[in-house]
Amino acid sequence: MKTGQNRLVNFLVAALIVAFRVEAGVAVDIQQTSEPASFNLMSPPAAQTADSIAVLWDKPAGVSVDGYDVYLGSNFVATTKSTDYTLEGLAAAQGYEISVRAHVADGKFLQSNPVHIATRPQPQVFDVTTYGAAGDGKTLNTHAIQAAIDACSPGGVVRIPAGVFLCGAIFLKSAMTLHLDEGAVLLGSLDPKDYPVMKYRFEGRETNCYASLVNTPSANGARWRDITINGSGTINANGSALRKKEKAAAAGKLGRAVCLRDTDGVYLQGITVRQSPFWCVHLIYCTGVTVNGVGIHTRYDEAGKQYPGMVNGDGLDPDSCRDVYIFNCLIASQDDCIALKSGRDAEGRAVGIPTENVRISHCRFTHGFGVAMGSEMAGGLRNVLVEDCVFQDTFSLASVKAIRGRGNVIENITYRNCTYTNQNPEVHDSQYARGALYVDQFYGDAKFDAHQAKPKDETTPLIRNVLFQNITVDTAVGNAIYLTGLPESPLENIRLENVTAIGRHGFIANNVRGLMLNKVSVEAREGNAMRFDNVK
Repeated sequence: MKTGQNRLVNFLVAALIVAFRVEAGVAVDIQQTSEPASFNLMSPPAAQTADSIAVLWDKPAGVSVDGYDVYLGSNFVATTKSTDYTLEGLAAAQGYEISVRAHVADGKFLQSNPVHIATRPQPQVFDVTTYGAAGDGKTLNTHAIQAAIDACSPGGVVRIPAGVFLCGAIFLKSAMTLHLDEGAVLLGSLDPKDYPVMKYRFEGRETNCYASLVNTPSANGARWRDITINGSGTINANGSALRKKEKAAAAGKLGRAVCLRDTDGVYLQGITVRQSPFWCVHLIYCTGVTVNGVGIHTRYDEAGKQYPGMVNGDGLDPDSCRDVYIFNCLIASQDDCIALKSGRDAEGRAVGIPTENVRISHCRFTHGFGVAMGSEMAGGLRNVLVEDCVFQDTFSLASVKAIRGRGNVIENITYRNCTYTNQNPEVHDSQYARGALYVDQFYGDAKFDAHQAKPKDETTPLIRNVLFQNITVDTAVGNAIYLTGLPESPLENIRLENVTAIGRHGFIANNVRGLMLNKVSVEAREGNAMRFDNVK
């Protein structure tokens, strides 16, 4: 085996196809078939408005696709390269049949199943200016906007027109839409007193926190349902400055820009969310979540200037959520771009609500730490697909993190058809960023002994069934690939297929059982291209 600077290591190992479990319609199956077949089309949860319907589909297995034609009934609508499409300009309260045709080789095509689905009824609109709100950037509009929300009838829309509407915490309710027109800005107040302290999850534990700019109230054991936030406007939490004020007042942990909890049927569509005191969009104990075409920015303002003082500025964090679909989003984050979580240590295990059945597709990430699993994962994480995403100057593409004390399992995770380039020298290899692709059970430990085992108990986590497929990585800093499990709980069934990875350093692996490599190429700009220890 060759080693040393600029050495190339090629692994050509007989392919072993592992079929991961599929639950609730989330495609994480990697099994291939030689026979062309039809493919599954669906409209994700809550992804319908009075004039639009979003649809998603799985890629046909075993064939190369040149593009997809979308049909409304028998009428051609559009051609797309993506595996999603949002039909707009539809009539309210109208049923539609939608289908997709995939173009494959030799002029042939494959047909999806048809989807029959209706738009929502025409809503009653509650304009916040009717309730006294003023978009002058100076008037505090919290009470006026909340009055519009309280008055909103079931299925209604609270409309924020163009203008800058200064506001403190507002609280949404079931069966409503918060719509921000183009040019509308919901701007967070800089007074911590405008954000009442309430109890909800912060870094995996329930504790007192400042309310977020946009919230759901405490459900007191019940559930909210069918909440939509959409439009072309912006939610700007003023987080860079508000963070300092909330920390100084210290009445609770930091708030978010958007925090929706205990909700069945969440649809975020088209909006831009900017600078939060802490994580930007935090979804807790939600089911049936769709995030379509949303921009999230916790690193840079509209002019490209860095927000000062931002720390822990995650973009989007589904936390103990189920059936989540995220597509066509642009995220530039100060920390994790997307982080899937499910609680911390004993409390997270006691709550026992996993994040599961998640599809992230056709998203673009331009700063931050890519798509992360954990490290707060004590309720479990499973059945996740990250597909057809582009990572540019992020510090990682994939990070899968489960440390001692968490317990539970991360399993059935697929990263597929993704590209990653990083020439950003800001973050080097550290305890918080091990490499472009990394699975790490010593996350956060600057020093550790990968050979010193500890007794196994309910606090010992397990990571298994992780696939990296059709991935291209080129990073100027850190490791290209880093896999390190616990000696008492090694990583299980980690598979890399058709992966090309170039890094400052190469491929490090420790404590892995069932490492499967097929068509894997690794190049290190410095040092050895590969270092494996206790890998089988």
